[in-house]
Amino acid sequence: MAIPEHQLETWSAIGSVTQSAQTYETIRKVLNDSGSPYYAKSFSILLQGSYGNNTNVYRDSDVDIVIRLNQTFYSDLTDLEPGAKESFNKLYSDVSYGWDEFKSEVLAWLQAQFGAAVKPGKKAIFIKGSGNRRDADVLVCAKLRRYRKGSTGTDAGYDEGICFFLPDRTRIINFPEQHSANCTAKHQATDEWFKRVVRVYKNMRNRMVDDGVIKDGLAPSYFLEGMLWNAPASEFGGSYSNSFCNTFNWISNADKTKLACANDLFWLVRDNSHNCWPTMNFDAYLAAARKYWEDWS
Repeated sequence: MAIPEHQLETWSAIGSVTQSAQTYETIRKVLNDSGSPYYAKSFSILLQGSYGNNTNVYRDSDVDIVIRLNQTFYSDLTDLEPGAKESFNKLYSDVSYGWDEFKSEVLAWLQAQFGAAVKPGKKAIFIKGSGNRRDADVLVCAKLRRYRKGSTGTDAGYDEGICFFLPDRTRIINFPEQHSANCTAKHQATDEWFKRVVRVYKNMRNRMVDDGVIKDGLAPSYFLEGMLWNAPASEFGGSYSNSFCNTFNWISNADKTKLACANDLFWLVRDNSHNCWPTMNFDAYLAAARKYWEDWS
């Protein structure tokens, strides 16, 4: 028996907006305070994740905030020819103030303002909520340029994203602005069905975790959003039942090796990559979701 339309419609509802907006504003003001040790530097503060993309559901708790160092940039030259790499290295030199120094100062400032509520994590700095302020994750990052094949190394042939480093110095690269822009474009192209259907998938995923059908972490929201971004606009609309069945069947029948993340700069399904959904997890999610839909009672 399929999941009824009224349940899907309930799942499509957006989660808390007011409290998350207040949380973002509170932390943004602290990060942007002129008394901070990094205030003279060039930086930007952005809201990202589910709240930033308007795909948050009631279960979502953490507000994801990005503070990005703008005055310098890191680079990915993997696709450049040797001559282009040489040209790049001649034009640009190392800087004395980079991500490490920036993160150290941001962390110290947050600890001075929020005290024991601040917990440094592997990727982001966690700030425990208090009163009306929700839990928040602050990701400290820097600008990144990923140069495209054919670039001279000195031209504008690159995609601009962000990067940060894990404790073991593994560099993580992502493109949140492209992700957000592409999801907004898809939402408009689907007559504003896309983000509502994303929330249906997310709430269904949460219920599957609660019911012990899948483990927490098997199907992260970022990958669900990216998965649905691949489905053509024609698969959305009419009803929530139609939208779910049409998008799910399209994804199930697609060549998973050709699916892209919503930023359209990383593949969605690949193994051994921080940016991709492991093949086994992707397959396990689809199989479990299909069975959950069919067995609903």
